[in-house]
Amino acid sequence: MDKNIGKKLDGRYEITELIGVGGMAEVYKGIDVIDNKTVAIKILKKEYAENEEFLRRFRNESKAIAVLSHPNIVKIYDVGFSDKIQYIVMEYIDGITLKEYIEDEKVLTWKDTVHFVIQILRALQHAHDKGIVHRDIKPQNIMMFNDGTIKVMDFGIAKFAREEGKTATDQAIGSVHYISPEQASGDVTDAKSDIYSVGAMMYEMLTGRKPFDSDNPVAIAVMHMHDTPERPKSVNPNIPDGIEEIVLRAMEKAPEDRYQTAAEMIADIEHFKANPSIVFGYYQEAADEEEEDVRYYDAALPQQPEPAYVQAGQRQQNGGGQMPQPKQYAQQPQNYAGYNNEDYYDDDDDDDDEEEERSSLVVPVLTAVVVVVILVAVIFIATLLSGLLKGDTNNNDYKMPDVVGMDFNDAVAMYGNNIQFQEDGSEYNEADAGIIIEQDIAPQTEFKKGDILKVKVSKGMETVDVPDVSDMNQELAKDMLTQKGLKCEVKNSSSTDVAKGYVIKTEPSAGTNVHKGTTVILYVSMGVDAGQVSVDDWVGRTIDDASTLAEYKGLKVETKSVASYEDEGKVVKQSIAKGEKVEIGTTIVFEVSNGQTPDGEIEFTIPFPSDANGRFVIDFMLRNEDGTTTTDTTNIILCPEMSSITHKVEGAGENVYVSVTLTNMTTNQRAQLGTYYFNFADSSTRTETEDIWGAFNSVGGFHVETEPPTDPPTDPPTDPPYVEPETTTVYIEPNPNIDDPPVVIEPPQGGDEPVIVDPDPEFTW
Repeated sequence: MDKNIGKKLDGRYEITELIGVGGMAEVYKGIDVIDNKTVAIKILKKEYAENEEFLRRFRNESKAIAVLSHPNIVKIYDVGFSDKIQYIVMEYIDGITLKEYIEDEKVLTWKDTVHFVIQILRALQHAHDKGIVHRDIKPQNIMMFNDGTIKVMDFGIAKFAREEGKTATDQAIGSVHYISPEQASGDVTDAKSDIYSVGAMMYEMLTGRKPFDSDNPVAIAVMHMHDTPERPKSVNPNIPDGIEEIVLRAMEKAPEDRYQTAAEMIADIEHFKANPSIVFGYYQEAADEEEEDVRYYDAALPQQPEPAYVQAGQRQQNGGGQMPQPKQYAQQPQNYAGYNNEDYYDDDDDDDDEEEERSSLVVPVLTAVVVVVILVAVIFIATLLSGLLKGDTNNNDYKMPDVVGMDFNDAVAMYGNNIQFQEDGSEYNEADAGIIIEQDIAPQTEFKKGDILKVKVSKGMETVDVPDVSDMNQELAKDMLTQKGLKCEVKNSSSTDVAKGYVIKTEPSAGTNVHKGTTVILYVSMGVDAGQVSVDDWVGRTIDDASTLAEYKGLKVETKSVASYEDEGKVVKQSIAKGEKVEIGTTIVFEVSNGQTPDGEIEFTIPFPSDANGRFVIDFMLRNEDGTTTTDTTNIILCPEMSSITHKVEGAGENVYVSVTLTNMTTNQRAQLGTYYFNFADSSTRTETEDIWGAFNSVGGFHVETEPPTDPPTDPPTDPPYVEPETTTVYIEPNPNIDDPPVVIEPPQGGDEPVIVDPDPEFTW
């Protein structure tokens, strides 16, 4: 069982489970018992925790890292230092790493790639603006939510380990697939090193392979410094030209030839998104008459050095005004994984071949050095073991090695040819299970080959379950823990429902399996409200007065400088409300005015779905800190002509709630794009909710193809069929006054009744 699980750091962060192990730290899931939220806790490994130089840098720079506040950066909540443990408390991300996503998808579409990369670059730009360089950008350090939101982790950790010796070397090798040339060579690194790493990640996302790969990390580092990766389009022909140019420029060997800022790279990506067929002109294609295409820099950019695609001397035009065909590359690529030597030109120039041969010796020489070191180590170990095991070879005597502290199986594997090991019992011990704790023949004693060595093996530390002593008298609880082989420590605490002198809870909690000898903390009730104080309202006072009064009450005081309309030095907010009862020793945080008003302007960018269609406007509705509301509306947006909009929002305050709504000007339908919190004091934003695609979809913002209505087939009118009329006979009584009876006529065609003609019109029937 992990010894850290069950611990509560600083009385606040309870460790629940191990969720990851890195090169320098172990990451645990935990609970912030004060704020009742899940957190991630990174605990530095022992070899770093005992390095004083590392600790000094860690403590000095952790405060700077904690000020990073960006929706695409994992938030750091707290840091802690003690003689035994150093930790960082971070935002817990319930998602997967970008590395896992790439491994699942193999090759990403350019749309997914730019969606992820823009978020990464925005996070880096925020950090670079604050003087913080990541130095370890890689897919393992990028977290992704299910909705595609990106969070960058581990800001600043890599640069803390840049010390001489093994630690720094190991850290560099751990990220070697994405390392910048200047970082690989040990030169000074800056923000442009992060940009190179982003370019290497883009290369992998678009092609499904790393730009350089090998079984030898040193070889990979050398490739980053000297070699040119295979063109992305050679690996994946579906990559647009524009996005390939962006990747190649980000991965330039010389920092001055790359994008100088993350914002500059974002601008190119946004231009590409607006027009995927765009060609930036950073590179040109020169077609060889007999060989395949090669790439070189545009002659319109003379300030940039020639890359390895073509010799500079071959770029001058001949007398006929035509560009001569390049005969070879300036440097022949090595036969590393990911290279295809057939893609490069050959040349018979002996001088150039010698130069290439000298360059190609770098990796073999390094490999040879490693092999020599290994051989020397093997010889040394063999000699040492020979000296331990063999005495006078003439009489076949050996000297017994010291196997106490070794794993039993390891000892048998190492000395079993000369010694018969026999396990002579086992017992619980502080040593790990399987470790030899006793041997019956003392070390350096002479013995004959095949003699029996009896050893006692540790069963590990005995474990017990922490008993449930809640609501038990303090003394009885201590006796029960002692009988279980546990130590106990008493901490007093107030309680509203547990009688004075009785146990409220234990730490670790009841039922937890722990080693014998573990210290269990008993939280014992001091009665209702004992040891508590009631907090007063210190808002409006000077920080000196408020601190004095709070400390008099037994509280610990921390301050936070904020922009405010109040005079400088006045308390504008306190973390614990007036009248709330807290334990003595609780920390209260005072927000103190720095005399700067929180007025400001924030440029807020909203990207649009590429297939959006129509005329729209966006409304920014601000709920100010004083309770008032204001609305700001953008100009009319035309899609798909516009791929995004950046709107300047003016306001005041450090925690202004902003609701952003989308209106379709054609249908007058409205939907919410997202909700955010704006800090006008430092121009930062925090996303609460966001669903841009869903908003466009709900207002009918996507063009839907429909079939034109068709009329039913019509036939020319026809006369109704002729029906033979039926003859109807009417019988009429003769009228004695009229000589001639009425005449009965058959009904006409289509009629229902017969027609009666009266011979005497004056007579009424």
